[in-house]
Amino acid sequence: MIRFATEKDIPKIMDLLSQVDLVHHNGRPDIFKIGTKYSSDELKVLLADKERPILVAVDENDSVMGYCFCVFEQHVNNSVLTDIKTLYIDDLCVDEKLRGKHIGRQLYDAALKLAKENGCYNLTLNVWSCNQSAMRFYESLGLKPQKIGMETII
Repeated sequence: MIRFATEKDIPKIMDLLSQVDLVHHNGRPDIFKIGTKYSSDELKVLLADKERPILVAVDENDSVMGYCFCVFEQHVNNSVLTDIKTLYIDDLCVDEKLRGKHIGRQLYDAALKLAKENGCYNLTLNVWSCNQSAMRFYESLGLKPQKIGMETII
């Protein structure tokens, strides 16, 4: 089942945030420190923000198996960008012990449904090139590159 996250989900979300951080740290230790993207207190604030919904996949015992952090974005009256409404997936994670059970697909489908229900033009996300399994997963869902970030290390 997919539902909106609540404060009781924070401990498991923190655990999953650590799993994501470790993937990024292992892939790019020059950029990512070991830690988490959000603190428990920051999560409490996010949970109250209707523009930043957090979806969770839960099992029959209502235990969190994965999450999807979303952000509604719209650039109204921008001099260059059209004012389309976008649902941006800021972070999607399934517990590493539960991967391969289509939980990530369920979270993505729920985010896509949320985007449609809220009149969004598109759904976007970023993925680090060092995270090949995530790239394959998103490609399997039909996502296509929108833009490419490039770098040179000096």
